[in-house]
Amino acid sequence: MRVLVVEDNIELATLLGEGLGRAGYEVDLLDTVREAELALKTIHYAALILDLGLPDGDGTTLLRMLRHSNNSLPVLVLTARSGVEDRVAGLRSGADDYLTKPFSLEELVARIAALLRRPGNLLGRSLQVGNVVLNTETREVSIGDKKQHLSNREAIVLELLMRRAGNVVAKKLVEDQIFGIAGTVGSNAVEVYVHRLRKELADAGADVAISTVRGLGYLIAPKAAEKARK
Repeated sequence: MRVLVVEDNIELATLLGEGLGRAGYEVDLLDTVREAELALKTIHYAALILDLGLPDGDGTTLLRMLRHSNNSLPVLVLTARSGVEDRVAGLRSGADDYLTKPFSLEELVARIAALLRRPGNLLGRSLQVGNVVLNTETREVSIGDKKQHLSNREAIVLELLMRRAGNVVAKKLVEDQIFGIAGTVGSNAVEVYVHRLRKELADAGADVAISTVRGLGYLIAPKAAEKARK
């Protein structure tokens, strides 16, 4: 899953990017309200970590913009403003959670995982389709009774598909989650990762199929259901 971090302290932003990366997230780092607003209009993120004191304005401006446009993106406010009135203002502006600096990186990662499990967002610690099971926190994949190693990007694609099993996942969404705003995307980059994932699953004896829906995207389903759909 791709997370947007909006933080103007370069050292802290780098720390957040590295810590979230180790936890299995893809991360985009921005440092202004304007840049974040543009990114949110073009990229589908799983969550937003938002500082309030930014060079070109207050993070609550961005937060209100999101909520006024009915965007339910999970938002964790990360700020040095620790007063009760500040926390209340942040939550009333639409934040889902509020963490003050200094903070524990381990706690922040746990809070993001908790936000993604909330109803209406990205549910579940464990996903299963057929005999494929994915732990969304550790990124461990089991096929039958055996563990299967996947690269981080292969795991991202698998998670996207499994969260929407039986439904088409747009190619653009897969592209956003893998590459974000900083990545260079080749014309067939997404197809390459999907092909690799198909091969990994097939070689390990998975009883699911990943189908390409031309012009739309990709779909995962148990092989029996896939045959019936065709």
